[in-house]
Amino acid sequence: MRKVSLAITVLLFLAISVTLLGLVLYSPLPVLAASMANPEIQFAIVLSIVTGIASTVICIAVAIPVAYALVRYSFPGKRMATLVLTLPLTLPPLVAGIALLLFFGTTPWGKALESAGFAVIFTPLGIVVAQVFVNLPYMVRIMRSAFASINPRFEHVAKTLGCTESGAFFQVTLPMARHGLLAGTVVTWSKAMGEFGAVLMLAGATTMRTETLPIALYLNISTGDVDLAVAAATILILISLAALCCVEYLDRDVNVF
Repeated sequence: MRKVSLAITVLLFLAISVTLLGLVLYSPLPVLAASMANPEIQFAIVLSIVTGIASTVICIAVAIPVAYALVRYSFPGKRMATLVLTLPLTLPPLVAGIALLLFFGTTPWGKALESAGFAVIFTPLGIVVAQVFVNLPYMVRIMRSAFASINPRFEHVAKTLGCTESGAFFQVTLPMARHGLLAGTVVTWSKAMGEFGAVLMLAGATTMRTETLPIALYLNISTGDVDLAVAAATILILISLAALCCVEYLDRDVNVF
């Protein structure tokens, strides 16, 4: 059994490594560097970073109170709320994208936003909305795990020493959940950088307008420009690798998944 397990592990490791290295090494280094310096790829990098940061900040701001409420409080419909909040985890991104497209394109709420100057469909704002919708459940799940691992007695002790409920949360609970918060931030941001399906449906695939790195990969491989597609893919691989290293380091103290 030991030999079989080790053999399968080694074969899987080699298969993944060779596949990804083959992608990264497809283009000669000078060609890859020139492709990364291309204005289109540079635009995609900047747009991905900006929208990724924006959506991650929103996810953090929403996920912290939601996850805390799910862990510490009991209320009617809690199980249903938990189910609905984690539903986007199992939805295909294209399904999430078309749901958002119909919501912002056909409902009075979506039309009111557009009239107020906050057009979502086929705009960079749509990228942020799609990223938040798809990635928020990951942040909620990670923060739930972090808060659940903290004994409520610490909060009770803080309250007996004069802290308010909010003070106990910000001075005791949240600092103790910092590893979960950091891990969730890394995972959410890296997933936002690589989000494709929901972004494609809601924001479209317009060159130099809604062109994130995954969209740049899609557009360039569709037109046969393999070098630019490989450049976008290489950047995404590096982002994923960096995120994975951070999560592996932080996962010593919190159950990320």
